[in-house]
Amino acid sequence: MTVILDYGMGNLRSVEKAVEFLGYPVRVQPHLDNATKLIIPGVGAFGAAMERLRPLKDEIVELARSGVPVFGICLGQQVLFDRSEEMGAHTGLGLIAGEVLYLPRNLGLKVPHVGWSPLNPIQEGGPTAGIKAGEQVYFVHSLYTRCDDPSDIAATAEYGPVFPAAVRRANVWGCQFHPEKSGDVGLRILRNFLEC
Repeated sequence: MTVILDYGMGNLRSVEKAVEFLGYPVRVQPHLDNATKLIIPGVGAFGAAMERLRPLKDEIVELARSGVPVFGICLGQQVLFDRSEEMGAHTGLGLIAGEVLYLPRNLGLKVPHVGWSPLNPIQEGGPTAGIKAGEQVYFVHSLYTRCDDPSDIAATAEYGPVFPAAVRRANVWGCQFHPEKSGDVGLRILRNFLEC
């Protein structure tokens, strides 16, 4: 069963509706029971998210290390990383090596980055399998991830810096954008995860 984790910080219903639209069984719940795939959505701040995830942290890490596919969306991608500088120093789940940094505010661009931006797929397979360079997805974020290992970057986007728009380390996937708000491209990315 695909489980969308309800930890009080995600747009759960829109992700659930997208998965249902694709024809896959899905359950929204605050625990990991019976999860054969896990989606961690997220809207809000890293520190608050990790505070709410703390009771489940070891279980999420164990689930991922056992090979269960895990997919983080937006803030859900960020918490997959080791640490974040958002409103202080915070420790994440540590499933992907790297950190979460603020988008620079000195480049004449509005922050947060809100709107459509093109993807540049890097990896074959994974989140962006079948996605062509230049196809656009929808972002809402003020921070971005930096991977310690460049091979974890599945796709990039650019808003000031070039940053990882999607990541993949084995069965752990993430995207900084919102696939559930990204039309056909987003649905194809969600399908890639649901079929992995």
